[in-house]
Amino acid sequence: MSCGLAKSRINQQNLHIVSESFDRVVSLLKIEADAIENAAERLDPAAVDKALGYLRDCEGKVVVAGVGKSGVIGQKIAQTMTSTGTVAVFVHPSDALHGSLGVISKEDVVIALSNSGETDELLALLPVLKKRGVRIISIVGNTNSTLAGDSDVALDASVDKEACPLNLAPTTSTTVALSIGDALSMTLMESMGLTMEQFAENHPAGRLGKRLTVKVRDLMHESPNISTNSGWLEVVKAISQYSLGAVNVVDEEKRLLGIVTDGDLRRTIEKTASNDFDDIRCHHMMTSSPVTVGQDTLAYEALRVMEERSSQISVLPVVDSDNLAIGLIRLHDIVKSGL
Repeated sequence: MSCGLAKSRINQQNLHIVSESFDRVVSLLKIEADAIENAAERLDPAAVDKALGYLRDCEGKVVVAGVGKSGVIGQKIAQTMTSTGTVAVFVHPSDALHGSLGVISKEDVVIALSNSGETDELLALLPVLKKRGVRIISIVGNTNSTLAGDSDVALDASVDKEACPLNLAPTTSTTVALSIGDALSMTLMESMGLTMEQFAENHPAGRLGKRLTVKVRDLMHESPNISTNSGWLEVVKAISQYSLGAVNVVDEEKRLLGIVTDGDLRRTIEKTASNDFDDIRCHHMMTSSPVTVGQDTLAYEALRVMEERSSQISVLPVVDSDNLAIGLIRLHDIVKSGL
């Protein structure tokens, strides 16, 4: 067998293996997606309404508890609730049994997660929680379990099988539990009427925080103004002076009339005969009534204005309520800021 033929067969085998692996990944994703859909159909409307009622009427905080993988999912649910306006904390049942119960008060609501519904550490907590009069919502994979029976309301998170080939590793079950927790969190968020500004207060850092807090005023440059009757050489000097790639064309009262970019300047010069250069004025090359933004517009919205067009633009004049040119913001500045 020639070396070339051997390599060809090896490549075909590798492609076959890659194809099988891809198909397997897709099939497992579909198993989890189907599990979420089935969970939505299994949920009891009365139980969901009751759980949401407890959460809406909670005068304290939401305490989420779980062990193992359910504990990890519980931490995510608590963080999601807190970031969307519902104060929530995660407490590990073992820690609670060894002193952390002090964080749970009678005004709180507990969300307990367990696939089996028979997790020893969770069950050991129930008598204490009931003695304190704490409402208990369980997200449980077995509605006939001890945890479900001892909860004020149980939400069915059961699954037909795990995505794990051995049907052992928590995969589909944790996905469903997390999805139910997310659904509760988002419903609470909607019912509270949380605004984008309020959401931003809890997310001041990172790209998400910047998108919700950084405004055009924070990134814009002082308006590079030039009059409408300025000649092409004055435009060249102004663009070079401000180094922004464009200038705002204004009237005597600084009202915005148009914008001239270095591209506008170049195209005008290219199509003008050399003996007509002296006649070129700003109004010949400018884009009249350009797209603008206000200084209080979120910088991320300005970015979307620039990009979500049939032909993208890289600069925007910034105007006030009287259409006075007060600045210029560039795509480069927004991207550089980390948005």
